[in-house]
Amino acid sequence: MTGISIKAIAACLMMMAATAGSYAQQKDWVNFGRYAAADSMLAVSGQKPPKAVFIGDSITDGWDGKDEAFFTDNNFVCRGISGQTSSQILLRFRQDAVDLRPEYVVILAGTNDLALNDYHLAPENVLDNLKSMCDIARANRIRPVLCSVTPASGFWWRKSVTGVEDKIRSLNDMIRAYAKSERIPYVDYHQALVDTDGGIRDCYSDDGVHPNEACYKVMEEIVLEYIR
Repeated sequence: MTGISIKAIAACLMMMAATAGSYAQQKDWVNFGRYAAADSMLAVSGQKPPKAVFIGDSITDGWDGKDEAFFTDNNFVCRGISGQTSSQILLRFRQDAVDLRPEYVVILAGTNDLALNDYHLAPENVLDNLKSMCDIARANRIRPVLCSVTPASGFWWRKSVTGVEDKIRSLNDMIRAYAKSERIPYVDYHQALVDTDGGIRDCYSDDGVHPNEACYKVMEEIVLEYIR
């Protein structure tokens, strides 16, 4: 190759590889990497499959940090990722739920869709994502459990979104109706946590959205009725 040294070609290839790696990392929109190692370890460990996988957004993500014993004592696995929409959860559903071969998968999603994280998605499309997760679970002989979106009167990271209480109630009505029509358990956290104004009770959250330890204790009592 006239005029081009081997060193120059090598340097160019190294730069391309580094750029490609950085680009791939930036484009992990679904965050497959978050639980990849833990999922693989469970798959090859030879241990008994988890009784239930809890999958969702930050409401689920913060759960095992507030009460790790709830998961370890019951052979549950937590697979929440903060900030995720139902579309992201659906895309990682096979890796983070189905491939772990649980008896149940507890699905809690919708908060970040209503908060318009990343893009606008109509409530009907959010429900479609939840339906797809249930279809995938059932096709793999896993029992889906659908959860209501927990109450909030607003999203502090997206203050431009208004009418949050009504939007949550409307989406929950859709989830409840679908669950009833398909005979899928529906876990109504909302009813137990909501205050008179439609938000989450002050004693259950420090920021008006995310559960605190006392809140998770209430949620645990409710959900255990469906997966014992």
